Amino acid sequence: MRTVPQPVILSEYRWPTGPDDPLPALPGYVVSSFSPLVAAAADGCLTAHYAEPSASAASRQRTAVLVVSRGNDVVSAAHVRDKVARGRRVGPLFFFQSAPNSVVGQVTSHWGLGGPVVCISPVGDPLTDGMAEAALLLEDGDADEVLLILVEQDDPEATGSTDRAHALLLSRGPTP
Repeated sequence: MRTVPQPVILSEYRWPTGPDDPLPALPGYVVSSFSPLVAAAADGCLTAHYAEPSASAASRQRTAVLVVSRGNDVVSAAHVRDKVARGRRVGPLFFFQSAPNSVVGQVTSHWGLGGPVVCISPVGDPLTDGMAEAALLLEDGDADEVLLILVEQDDPEATGSTDRAHALLLSRGPTP
């Protein structure tokens, strides 16, 4: 049985970066922090490695994006559930933002990423499961790099937000 090598971390970014770090707004996404979290983490991680979207754009044609979240967009889901329960109209933006990969389209377009897009909801530890999935994408030859984004939101009923995102840009590790 052949072992899959662990990916190498090229860059990493966590949001929030501090206790009062404001989440940047993301045009086209409302009510929920999920998509802005994904975009902020992706931008921070890719900027740390590439500096700007135009730098080394050709090398990113085989960069996959892997979004890992246990709960996905719980705030949008609660908003839609509440509207439906009250017999109210749900705004059209919620249809668009209800899929976790919709924000990935904006990230890939902005940064020129051309690899596969994968979204998973892990059964185990999100980082462990995400790293294993990224290793498979790299080992199978589906990508030369993987932008792994771990994102979680608080329960919308909770007080004091601890919404968070962690992005890692990964490449192939040495073959064992």
